[in-house]
Amino acid sequence: MKKSKTQNIIMCGLFVTLIVIGACIKIPVPVVPFTLQLLFTMTAGLLLGGKLGAVSVGVYILMGLLGLPIFAEGGGLVYVLKPTFGYIVGFAAASYVTGVIANQVPNPNYKRLLAANFVGLAIVYVFGMMYYYLLSNFYLGNPIGLWPLFLYGFILAVPGDILLCVLGAFLGKRMIPIMRNNRKQ
Repeated sequence: MKKSKTQNIIMCGLFVTLIVIGACIKIPVPVVPFTLQLLFTMTAGLLLGGKLGAVSVGVYILMGLLGLPIFAEGGGLVYVLKPTFGYIVGFAAASYVTGVIANQVPNPNYKRLLAANFVGLAIVYVFGMMYYYLLSNFYLGNPIGLWPLFLYGFILAVPGDILLCVLGAFLGKRMIPIMRNNRKQ
């Protein structure tokens, strides 16, 4: 049991690191920067399960809020006042749900992994767009309409994220059997 707990801690730390690296790889897009964070947060859920995937993302969020500049646009507690912070919160919820859906069966097929990733993607966008809208319109005094939010916060960003979902499902299908074999040893 101790080996399993140690492995879990190491794997969570690995995914925190991958999420940080993913945040550093940025492709400029208006409103929401395109990064590889989604790939690594979803893959954390697929490979570690919902609980540990969400723990990995939660540790990443905590580190960023404590001041480490590991989010796509910096870090610190003030980051909660950035309209894009909702997407980051969405990563934690999505990682959990993705992991739960994917791991309902012992050996998930590609379709299940892809479906889990798409559900996770929807969660990220719901959290992100709602937070963006509410914070901009009711706190920051910098109102954004629903159409510009949908255009910049979803339409322009989602094609790349769909590709990341496909890649994550592919990686998950290849890696889940390896992860399970390592845990049995």
